[in-house]
Amino acid sequence: MTDNLLTDNPTLYEARFPDPGRLAGRWAEDCLRRHGAGKRVLDMGCGTGRDAAWLYGTGRAVTGADLSEAMLAHAREHHPGPEYVRADLYGFDLGRGEFDAVVCLDSALLYCHTNDQLDGFLSSCRRALAPGGLLVAEMRNGAYFLGRTDLLDTPGINEFTWQGTVHRSVTTLTVDRTDQLLRRRRVWTADDGSAPVEQRSAWRLLFPQELRHLLATHGYEVLELHDGPGPRTEPPWQEGLLPGRTTDADRLHVVARLTSTTTH
Repeated sequence: MTDNLLTDNPTLYEARFPDPGRLAGRWAEDCLRRHGAGKRVLDMGCGTGRDAAWLYGTGRAVTGADLSEAMLAHAREHHPGPEYVRADLYGFDLGRGEFDAVVCLDSALLYCHTNDQLDGFLSSCRRALAPGGLLVAEMRNGAYFLGRTDLLDTPGINEFTWQGTVHRSVTTLTVDRTDQLLRRRRVWTADDGSAPVEQRSAWRLLFPQELRHLLATHGYEVLELHDGPGPRTEPPWQEGLLPGRTTDADRLHVVARLTSTTTH
């Protein structure tokens, strides 16, 4: 059985999540530009490399990092320009002070499930960033699930055609309150006669004030923390829109500046 149908098949991933306008990359570039970030950018959890390559196309020196060798191979072939390296969110060492910004999009940060894993990620970013460097991240908002069940009540169903085969996914989300995780069960079927594939994954549910505390503990000053507009909000972010002031909707967007290279 495939471990993860999408990350093991990057072209399928891009078919399932098309982003022809590079909305996530454009949003990240807007954050970097507004806060005066230098040119050296690390895209942590870069996936297929679409956003890393878009940032590279703006004139930045970009390194894309991911744990999936399949994603990295796809990125090198289809989205060239950046340097692509294998690295683990939980702890990585790509040099001290080598980057002016770390970008972490599409809830990649939330694959850090435990406090130790979150500490490992933020410590690694602190080591990688030059003094005054930025961390730009976009993710689900744990606070959205306080009293809301609309994303949990019924399975999400998606269907699309890739290479002549119709793929259908049924996704069920459940909240694990003990471990503070949003658990996802997704079952894939295809009309080519192949057996169904079941995937299980999870995201850490972080709350706005918890995230502020984590960042402050690791020496970051929070410059922005809001629920939109962003690349996965409705309506989505577009050029010229400034960040909001609330943290109530289902996405969180954070921009933080490294002010200390040692923990408090």
